[in-house]
Amino acid sequence: MASNAQIAGVAPDAFSEKKRDDSQNNLETGSIEPAPVVYAPDEDEKDGSMEINYHTLNWWQAGVVMIAETVSLGILSLPAVVANLGLAPGIVLLVFMGVLSTYSGLVMGEFRKAHPWVQSFGDAGEVMGRSIGMGKLFQEIFGWAQTLFQIFVMGSHLLTWTICLNTLTDSSTCTIVWGVVGLAVFWVLNTPRTLRAAGYYSFASFASIFTAVLITMIDVGIEKPIGTTSIEVSRTIGFTSAFLSVTNIAVAFSGHSCFFSVMSELKVPNDWPKALMLLQTCDTILYIVVSVVIYVYVGQDVPSPALSAAGSHVVRKVIWGIAIPTIVIAGVIYGHVAAKYIFVRVFAGTKHLVKRTTVGLIGWLGITAAIWVIAWVIAQSIPVFSNLLGLVCALFASWFTYGIPGSLWLWMNYGQWFSTPKKTLQFSANVLLMLVGLLLCALGLWCSGEAIAQDKGKTPWSCKSNA
Repeated sequence: MASNAQIAGVAPDAFSEKKRDDSQNNLETGSIEPAPVVYAPDEDEKDGSMEINYHTLNWWQAGVVMIAETVSLGILSLPAVVANLGLAPGIVLLVFMGVLSTYSGLVMGEFRKAHPWVQSFGDAGEVMGRSIGMGKLFQEIFGWAQTLFQIFVMGSHLLTWTICLNTLTDSSTCTIVWGVVGLAVFWVLNTPRTLRAAGYYSFASFASIFTAVLITMIDVGIEKPIGTTSIEVSRTIGFTSAFLSVTNIAVAFSGHSCFFSVMSELKVPNDWPKALMLLQTCDTILYIVVSVVIYVYVGQDVPSPALSAAGSHVVRKVIWGIAIPTIVIAGVIYGHVAAKYIFVRVFAGTKHLVKRTTVGLIGWLGITAAIWVIAWVIAQSIPVFSNLLGLVCALFASWFTYGIPGSLWLWMNYGQWFSTPKKTLQFSANVLLMLVGLLLCALGLWCSGEAIAQDKGKTPWSCKSNA
């Protein structure tokens, strides 16, 4: 089987592949791995061998794409998180998780700079696994886990879509029907094979969620629609409830599963830190402002998703209507990355990867349709928004955002962990990343499982409204 490193951003050029094979052989024999040959898309464009150019994003476009896929559903659960934990613990955790996720993103960029053919966590797993003779096994585990995570996130977007449509139509149609309509809409928008267009329509996605939460903040400030305006600096609550709130914060910073794919489509790979800082600055500030303001004016009963906090029924409809672009576009970005991984695994080393062929078209359409059907099944099976986010975090975001990036740094710097004061500090930071990932996974699975079992409010596979 061809390696997944031969992925869409890497042209099937014989010289490049030979260099990469030599690099692998040197690593396996214990010699120093030479600097790999970085793919230059212009070469294939000049000789006409590549019809699909995957290197299309400027750094600001990449930042906007990541804002669109990160600042989407996660932000809608955060006001309820702050209400549950209390103002001080909520803000501290938002800042702490934001700093950790920023650092883990920088580690991922450092790893890909050393291994420019890496396009996914599957490729990263292959690179690490080769040193112990388990490259293919690590590739399968990491790569398919990443894809499953993205499909679960796609399911959360479909679930939010049904909540939105039920709100807009006063639940005039069966919720399952709205899910099928969403399945068709998301699939059609996933038919393009690159993220080039996403760099532009992601502006609409960010404008959509920003406007929706801004109107929500203005409305609750005027109407004070639910509960009281009493503010609790901190609260004493049960462990399960508290830890589910932590997992919801982690999900809000969980765009990392798409990071390698976005890096692979940058015109200038060294621009990654700028794109990452644009994302992390915007999302951290927005998360804190939105969650605090809505909590202060709504009180303890703030709902999740927070867009339903508006007091007027008409205003709620307007807000959900404005939120449609971000619900759809962010889901489509996750769908693109998941489909791209599967497509490359199926067609690696063939002309269908870089040329517009009938087989390639049919393969892409079939793969995108299949993963959206799976996402639809997940959305119908776990109908409670916060519970689905908690499960997603425990199973996947814990590792892709925190645990695995920490292990990448430890692997890259093995034997040099304490060589300098800076390395020692970095070692401590990456061990912390791994510990956070482990705790989020183990405790998050237990807490989300308990919450799903105890929640009797909404029934899976039901026509009842989930608005």
